[in-house]
Amino acid sequence: MATHSSILAWRIPMDRGAPWATVHGVAKSRHDLVTRQLLLISLPFPQQWRHSYTASYDIYDLNKRQLITEERIPNNTQWITWSSVGHKLAYVWNNDIYVKNEPNSPSQRITWTGKKDVIYNGITDWVYEEEVFSAYSALWWSPNSTFLAYAQFNDTEVPLIEYSFYSDESLQYPKTVKIPYPKAGAVNPTIKFFVVNISSLSPNINATSQQIVPPGSVLIGDHYLCDVTWVTEERISLQWLRRIQNYSIMDICDYDRSTGRWISSVGRQHIEISTTGWVGRFRPAEPHFTSDGNSFYKIISNEEGYKHICHFQTDKRNCTFITKGAWEVIGIEALTSDYLYYISNEYKGMPGARNLYKIQLNDYTKVTCLSCELNPDRCQYYSVSFSQEAKYYQLRCSGPGLPLYTLHNSNNDKELRVLENNSDLDQVLQDVQMPSKKLDFIHLHGTKFWYQMILPPHFDKSKKYPLLLEVYAGPCSQKADAIFRLNWATYLASTENIIVASFDGRGSGYQGDKIMHAINRRLGTFEVEDQIEATRQFSKMGFVDDKRIAIWGWSYGGYVTSMVLGAGSGVFKCGIAVAPVSKWEYYDSVYTERYMGLPTPEDNLDSYRNSTVMSRAENFKQVEYLLIHGTADDNVHFQQSAQISKALVDAGVDFQSMWYTDEDHGIASSTAHQHIYTHMSHFLKQCFSLL
Repeated sequence: MATHSSILAWRIPMDRGAPWATVHGVAKSRHDLVTRQLLLISLPFPQQWRHSYTASYDIYDLNKRQLITEERIPNNTQWITWSSVGHKLAYVWNNDIYVKNEPNSPSQRITWTGKKDVIYNGITDWVYEEEVFSAYSALWWSPNSTFLAYAQFNDTEVPLIEYSFYSDESLQYPKTVKIPYPKAGAVNPTIKFFVVNISSLSPNINATSQQIVPPGSVLIGDHYLCDVTWVTEERISLQWLRRIQNYSIMDICDYDRSTGRWISSVGRQHIEISTTGWVGRFRPAEPHFTSDGNSFYKIISNEEGYKHICHFQTDKRNCTFITKGAWEVIGIEALTSDYLYYISNEYKGMPGARNLYKIQLNDYTKVTCLSCELNPDRCQYYSVSFSQEAKYYQLRCSGPGLPLYTLHNSNNDKELRVLENNSDLDQVLQDVQMPSKKLDFIHLHGTKFWYQMILPPHFDKSKKYPLLLEVYAGPCSQKADAIFRLNWATYLASTENIIVASFDGRGSGYQGDKIMHAINRRLGTFEVEDQIEATRQFSKMGFVDDKRIAIWGWSYGGYVTSMVLGAGSGVFKCGIAVAPVSKWEYYDSVYTERYMGLPTPEDNLDSYRNSTVMSRAENFKQVEYLLIHGTADDNVHFQQSAQISKALVDAGVDFQSMWYTDEDHGIASSTAHQHIYTHMSHFLKQCFSLL
């Protein structure tokens, strides 16, 4: 073992033919957190989608300094997790769940229905991984590890997306990748939820899983499971969401020891409805329960449409808001017997800032900002991580200055030590001509909207600069913020003297539902128009060359870029769209229907048909356009760009395109990543006559 500061580096001898291993986790029992008896390590693994991968695992006994070789975990395991207490392991292999009561004990099979690309037990299918849980795992240990909860996804009727994967040149025929992928209006996966009593397992007795059925108000139609929270050892909270995502219900279920079943009560169900859009920001917020499990705190929209914290009793429908104002709570970070800690953008009325607050639970008027005055010039955007019992917290400042990490004591909120101040980076940057960042607002339609500009070094407002609008503009997005970044915009501003601007218009997040829900059921309208109008205002600020204005974006940003260029506004000379959506009927059901409803004549088909890039093909004759996509994009399929290309060719439009073979949505392999930014830089400099 080699030690350096607080980092432990274990030289672990492996015997599965791999030269190295990755620490995956230490057994989580209170004893093992101190003694570090057992270590779960993974061998090199192939990535599947955004969060999913398979791996081979070994368990290492740190006391004996050797691998545990009895009853090993199978290769190509899809997910694995320690129990909350003790040495139990739950893992998923071939879409079925297994449990080991001890690392060297035999595995006991929990499910028997798993089938590749059809039935998923304990892991998510593609759409749940990407759009609902943002995770591959669908396993949840109870606090004391008596129970294991899991979800089962059935994709039997879900249509497949298929695309070619070309691999290396020795492959005579390309592989065909097939993924169950529900597009807008298509058949969705079905979901079932189970809890199994692990304490009842024995080598001679198979596990019996008890299903918890959704409440009738969501069971009547297509629905999603969107949140699972263990409240106590014998109480669990589930949140369900209708397919049309303006109605959710939280169901708090208790374990009945006499029957071994989980009981739901109408009196402990909590309904959340949006009359102006969808529930939550991307899904309903998770609840934070008090230690006795009898009440919880949750972020919901208040009557004015701002996201704030409300205190619920588990057996009562109404709640009491403990925060209020024309700003939003971003997240609840910790809950103790005396205080609730949260991140909000209240300070100085800046939606793009983040600060840590604590509120006293016996007097909601006593609120303290713990970060606002710590380093106000350098730090305006914070995140936080708390220790297990919230005795300590790590405060992470992300900008606008160099990132700064500090450790604090929760008793008095004093700083204990600086964990990282980036002094070395600061020294390096002293010799670099760095751009500056401007964060400000303009008014559109009588409303304040925020923008940011990355300005070239030695910026002179009496001069004229080319401007690149970097856009995302999806629902609940935010591009104008106080985060420090070193990226392509830094290069363009510092080296090419290009101003890089971003703007948050209608549809953007963290400023109330009135702004966010403005694009409900009408994607491709106001968020597109506002980017054009904001750029018109930028061009009148005196330092922008209105003959050299461009726009670019990725994913939803690629869609908005294309819709802006296709609007025929005359504002933009050129633009770049990377992996864009082109037609919402081509994108996945969970995301698209949240904002657009269903593509049916009875619902919202007209809005679907009126929001395609292809319908604007004729106007692309007025601009220079670069279209980029990866051929193995599992998220926004190559089909989307292929249809743009076809429409432009049919309209006789001269444009440029670049595809990246076998690259997914991120185009992130080292060679492709460097190539795409080099290529985009060349296109942009050509557009701005900088070559």
